[in-house]
Amino acid sequence: MSAPTVGRVTLFEPVLAALDSADVRFLVVGGVAVVLHGHPRMTADLDLVIDLATEPATRAIAALVKLGMVPRLPVDPQTFADPNVRRAWAEERNLTVFTMLDPAEPLLEVDLFAEVPLPFEDLWEQAAIVQLENQAVRIASMDHLIAMKRASGRPQDLADIAALEALRG
Repeated sequence: MSAPTVGRVTLFEPVLAALDSADVRFLVVGGVAVVLHGHPRMTADLDLVIDLATEPATRAIAALVKLGMVPRLPVDPQTFADPNVRRAWAEERNLTVFTMLDPAEPLLEVDLFAEVPLPFEDLWEQAAIVQLENQAVRIASMDHLIAMKRASGRPQDLADIAALEALRG
């Protein structure tokens, strides 16, 4: 069975391709996932859940750095791969996502979840696969995306839930 084809997500495709080439298991979540599920809306960043085991997290950060991305925080980006550092950031700084920016492209911002909001294997196995212009990409299933947005509860998340439920209905 082939994946459905979705319009271009040009700005983010190099990031997705780099992570895929680095053999990183990741899923698109957040606003881009809402768009890829079929609800058009504006979004300013690419939210990703990655496999946070040390080795794949190290490969993910290296792939983003190779693209020229830098962390928003004044830290060595590779420290994100250390689960103890991530835990400390979450506890001491309320960090939920680790943001990587492209200084050469101000519109390119990638948010990596510092903690997986649902069991990663469940997210991975139940993900939808969408064909972009140049590659297939996994996105959080509609049920998982709704659960994540419900947990966040921001006004945009509630609007996204309504849109996703309308698409499902």
